[in-house]
Formats: sequence, C-alpha cells, structure tokens
Amino acid sequence: MDFITITNLEVFAHHGVFPEENEKGQNFYINAKLYLSTKNAGLTDELSESVHYGEVCELIYRHMREHTYKLLETVAEQLAAEIFASYPLVERLCLEICKPHAPITLPFENVSVTIERGWQRAFVAFGSNMGEKRDYIEKALTAMKEHKQVRVKKISSVYETKPYGGVEQEDFLNGAVMIDTLLYPEELLAFLQDLEKRAGRERTIHWGPRTLDLDILFYGDERIWEEDLTVPHPDMKNRDFVLKPMAEIAPYFIHPVYGKSMKEMLEELNRKEN
Repeated sequence: MDFITITNLEVFAHHGVFPEENEKGQNFYINAKLYLSTKNAGLTDELSESVHYGEVCELIYRHMREHTYKLLETVAEQLAAEIFASYPLVERLCLEICKPHAPITLPFENVSVTIERGWQRAFVAFGSNMGEKRDYIEKALTAMKEHKQVRVKKISSVYETKPYGGVEQEDFLNGAVMIDTLLYPEELLAFLQDLEKRAGRERTIHWGPRTLDLDILFYGDERIWEEDLTVPHPDMKNRDFVLKPMAEIAPYFIHPVYGKSMKEMLEELNRKEN
C-alpha cells in the first residue's frame, strides 16, 4: 500500500510521569507513516484525493502542545485516534513517539513508543424477537453509525426467521452489517454487549428469546478462540438466518476456515435442507 512519511517532527511538549516533566517540558520527536491509496491523487493532481501532510504536522504539533499525558503510550493512542478522525482516507497508521531527553540516569540515545493501528473489516449479525424488534435493531445500527471508531459500510435486508435451537418462542428479525472498525475484537465485543444491555437483554435461556442479539461473525481473517469470543462465529454454516444476509452484502467474502464464499455456503445449506 502507498504511504506518506513524516520523520522527526520536533515538538516541545509536557508529557511524563514526573511532575517536573509536566512543568518544564522537553522536546519530543514524532515519526508517522500514513497508509492510503495515492493513485487518484497521482492521476488527478488534486490534493483532496490525498492527505495534506502539512496539516497532519500541524495536528500533531497542536495535539501534543494542548494535552498533557503521563505515558508515551497514551500520547500515541490519543494522537492516532485524532488523525483517523480527521483524515478518512488514512487506512492504517504507524506512529512513533520519541523522547530523547527522558529522565534516565544511564547513557542512552533515545526511548520511544511505536504503535500500528488501522481500519479492520468486520461483520456483525443482528437479531431480535422480543418487544419492538425493529426499534431495537434500528437503535443498535444507529449507535454503530455514531461510534467514532466504527464505519457502517453495508446493512442487509431484515429477514423474518424461525427460532433456532428448539426453544419455543416468537419468530426473529435477523440481518447482518458490514463495518470497518478501529476497535480490537475484545473492544468490539464489549461495545456490542453494551448495546445489548441497553436494549434490556437478559441471558437466561440458551438460544432463548432476546430483545437484541449482536454477534461478531468475522473480524478480518482472524481466528479467535477465547472463553467469551469465538471468531469466525461457530455453526454459522448451519444457520440460514446468518448466511442469507451475509450472502446479500458480501457474497464473495471467503470464510477463513472453510475456504468457501458466503454464496457457496448458503447454496450448500439450501441443498442440504432440500
């Protein structure tokens, strides 16, 4: 991928664990690598098709001067968040915060913290079969759209489906949403569970009725096997209420475990059921 590099941008700022660092300040040096496609800018010669690196330097300078943090890790994280919020064309970012005058009593040249952050494609299934079902779903989708670290790219149709798992209950409304997110999988899970909690969901019966159900189906090509999170979502190959909306919004997305597209998996399930 193309990138724009900023090297050793000097900023006098007030960051550090010790009070004297916050009071007196010191010089920091920032290195940034902004990953984006510069193809359109190169073909059109239009700055609007790229990122104004002078403005990025001003943003970094202003942010570091206007804030005081104890940790370089916090400086990097907060600065990255502001760059992503200000420049939608930036897909990934490598950011290094250097502190060559850190209060270390031994001879050294520099200490720094480097982070890499970027937008990640993810898919989330949504469902509801209690109360104002469409309202719960719409509120959850709106909350996703309003989150600064989530971009809603596509939303499937809403499908009315029979309950899955053998528990007698009302029919569900189901669908899926494609997002790009800066949240890590665990952070995305926490955000979705908070939306479920706001909708009054109670986890009392396995596969039972619920006001709102939000599940991470895919997070890029990652395979996650944790106690509270399994990605790709298990058993989706047997669930048409997951495969139908996925085949609608991402028919050629390849399952990282099965190596089959959503369209192929839905067709296989239809043949199996028929």
